[in-house]
Amino acid sequence: MPYLDHAATTPMLPEAIAAMSAHLGVVGNASSLHAAGRRARRVVEESRESLARSLGARPSEIVLTGGGTESDNLAVKGLYWARRDADPARRRVLCSPVEHHAVLDAVHWLSEHEGAEVEYLPVDGYGRVHPEALRETIERDPASVALVTVMWANNEVGTLQPIHELVAVAQEFGIPMHADAVQALGQVPVSFADSGLDALTVTGHKIGGPYGVGALLLGRGVTPVPLLHGGGQERDVRSGTLDVPAAAGFAAAAELAVQRRAEHAVTVAALRDELVAEVLRAVPDAVLNGDPAAAGRLPANAHFSFPGCEGDALLMLLDAQGIECSTGSACSAGVPQPSHVLLAMGADPLLARASLRFSLGHTSTRDDVAALAAAIGPAVLRARNAGLAAAARR
Repeated sequence: MPYLDHAATTPMLPEAIAAMSAHLGVVGNASSLHAAGRRARRVVEESRESLARSLGARPSEIVLTGGGTESDNLAVKGLYWARRDADPARRRVLCSPVEHHAVLDAVHWLSEHEGAEVEYLPVDGYGRVHPEALRETIERDPASVALVTVMWANNEVGTLQPIHELVAVAQEFGIPMHADAVQALGQVPVSFADSGLDALTVTGHKIGGPYGVGALLLGRGVTPVPLLHGGGQERDVRSGTLDVPAAAGFAAAAELAVQRRAEHAVTVAALRDELVAEVLRAVPDAVLNGDPAAAGRLPANAHFSFPGCEGDALLMLLDAQGIECSTGSACSAGVPQPSHVLLAMGADPLLARASLRFSLGHTSTRDDVAALAAAIGPAVLRARNAGLAAAARR
């Protein structure tokens, strides 16, 4: 069964399974002082050190969390609260409109409940924020900005952001910046130290690690107000008993993802280019979304709009043939909505509802691409005919 949804989650690596399994039957709370607790603590700290090496960070900068969504919420809400508490004038949150909903919904919540003034940075037709746009937005009132949050790589269309240049602008004004690098890790070089970021989100299950574990990297001196209160674990920023097996599995996956990144990127980029060519051959009017240049997008991502189709209907037609992918849209209460990413990029709302994302990973093969190539043309034709029939009934 061709699995083309690795950006949603990717199969666990055997090495990560082994690392995690080695600790599943071992008792010990890493906060306990007895021998079992100390053994568990040792595993956690060794995992933290491994993650730090993989991510270009210090071990003290790694805060283990329950995944990307928690890390994003802790970064965005926690940094906003900390900055506002230090200076009540700092209420502006600068955010790209193409963020994952873990960020978008967090900043919206802050505006609804905590007095935040959210400003969405303009993006170009590829979904990219330009440094000049960030500078212009900050310069309107630098003293009122609490933080900037812009993702490293877009989860829908795969566009890479100029993170280093954006950080340089934020640093000029002394404004902390957060980036969600959940999609970037393992596909492009990611170094916390080199980036200059104040906060960085990563997660395990996108890189062949376990579900339910991630990390928020926090620079020295960066202390967000906690979301969770309790035992004071993780620098007193994220309380809660640490998941020892998950930390070990996450660390193993991150190490391998970084070690294999360059070779993996070449392999999946070649498959991606073949996939793009085959889809456009089968459906000549399909629109490839995001930056078409290889250097400007994730190597494993191909995101299309198919004029005249509903993305959800097309997804189910492919699923019926054993091809698993995802739409570029979110569903709210069961009602399909246009992709907020494509709308921010200036796409027509009908095209924004007609999108599919195909994402490759470490188990992807040319057979997967060939299966999609054979199925996509007939599926699009059926989806279009269904749409015409529905329109005629109305």
